[in-house]
Amino acid sequence: MSHRILLVDDQPLQRRGLRMILESEADMDVVGEAGDGEAAVLQARSLLPDVVLMDVRMPETDGIEATSRIIAAHPEVRVLILTMFDLDEYAYPALRAGASGFLLKDTRPEELLAGVRAVLSGGAIVAPTLTRRLLDLVTPQLAENECPRDEVQEKLALLTNREREVLIEIARGHSNLEIGERLHMAEATVKTHVGRLLPKLGVRDRVQAVIFAYDAKLVAPRPGEEG
Repeated sequence: MSHRILLVDDQPLQRRGLRMILESEADMDVVGEAGDGEAAVLQARSLLPDVVLMDVRMPETDGIEATSRIIAAHPEVRVLILTMFDLDEYAYPALRAGASGFLLKDTRPEELLAGVRAVLSGGAIVAPTLTRRLLDLVTPQLAENECPRDEVQEKLALLTNREREVLIEIARGHSNLEIGERLHMAEATVKTHVGRLLPKLGVRDRVQAVIFAYDAKLVAPRPGEEG
């Protein structure tokens, strides 16, 4: 079965390059293209793609608003943000809007494909070092947009002590392998804990879990951290 992908970018050449990479894979099918956010929302509604590769900086309706509207209407659709810069100030609002991660536009083809596959399998794609740097950049926004404290505490109370420890390590940008090493667990055990804590928090993936952990003040960006 082919995975349905929608490309959203205001640069036709960028869309063409992405299409060539994606359609080199037998199980990936680019079902549509859009040059702005408004068209992306309409295309997502009619095509119901599995994944949307979404540019952020577009005229009129930008990628953040488009992401928010697509996810609100179609929670099953995964959105990957495309950006020119690893510290794009638009990346965090897009993640909060429901995107499953972000990729650099100059990423290597194999990394792009791996990212799309990770999202298709229910994961998220933000490199650990970029997670730390992104969250350092957006600390003020985290403070301004934090969840209601009662709601946060109710969700945290659902976690076991071990699950809370794993959540903290996720928020610090560590992979499952690194978390296992730090907490003296097998990588498979870490994966099991992650799979259990995500639904308890009501989040879809690791990126949303990171945002929750920072909202809950379980961790805080360290001054001057470069990742």
